[in-house]
Amino acid sequence: MPVWFEEKHWEGTYLRLRVREVLFHKHTGLQDLAIIETEDFGRALVLDGVLQTTERDEALYHEMLAHVPLCAHPAPRRVLVIGGGDGGLVREVLRHPGVEHVTMVEIDREVVEACRRYLPGLSSALADPRVHLLFEDGVRYVRECQGSFDCILVDSTDPSGPSLGLFTPAFYADCFRILSPQGFLACQTEEPFFRGEAMRQAFRAVAGVFPVTRLYLSMVPVYSVWFWTFTVGSKGGLDPAEVRSPAPPGTRYYSPEIHRAAFALPPLIRDQL
Repeated sequence: MPVWFEEKHWEGTYLRLRVREVLFHKHTGLQDLAIIETEDFGRALVLDGVLQTTERDEALYHEMLAHVPLCAHPAPRRVLVIGGGDGGLVREVLRHPGVEHVTMVEIDREVVEACRRYLPGLSSALADPRVHLLFEDGVRYVRECQGSFDCILVDSTDPSGPSLGLFTPAFYADCFRILSPQGFLACQTEEPFFRGEAMRQAFRAVAGVFPVTRLYLSMVPVYSVWFWTFTVGSKGGLDPAEVRSPAPPGTRYYSPEIHRAAFALPPLIRDQL
């Protein structure tokens, strides 16, 4: 009998992927962690029964969360990543030659260890000497941080459990404080079809702190029946839709043209905001 992974998107909508093998599974004390081999999407990271990333479509998410704010910034050097235990976001950040230092704060050490073993294509960049890896609560880190960053990227799970605090006005205000004068905050903000209220709340919370806040789009097949959204806040008022730094070569999805087009919102998304 075939084995299927099933994820509930809404009451009447489910995603099903055929599973070839369960490579790893345990409860970490913070969350249920699994890495599975799927038939169509390759290896996948699953947390608390929710798909976080797959080998086949991860670039559509990681490239857009990384390269939009980094290419909008005139000279990004210091980057803070909150979450992102699979390592794919750090990999994309380090493709920018001007980046000198990346601090990554992940709450669950066992996610990183499992991804290093089973998802090396995503996690190998975590060994780069420019990366400073911390295992602690990202909300507390940002609240207590005395440093400064050019870009802060929040690669969180859905707004529940350990990640709930990453969607609050207080967290965004702390991010604003530790950003450099022309800094950007970028975070994933759910999808507009089934989880429009979560998208609206996150966007409005960022907009309540940052003088310029814009929503932009990508499409990640295993995440949503439709678009996936990101919200970017600009501390210094620079328009994040403008490309100021060159894109790294060899991207699978991101390009300067995609960068600008991602901010063109359909009216039914724009009206929700």
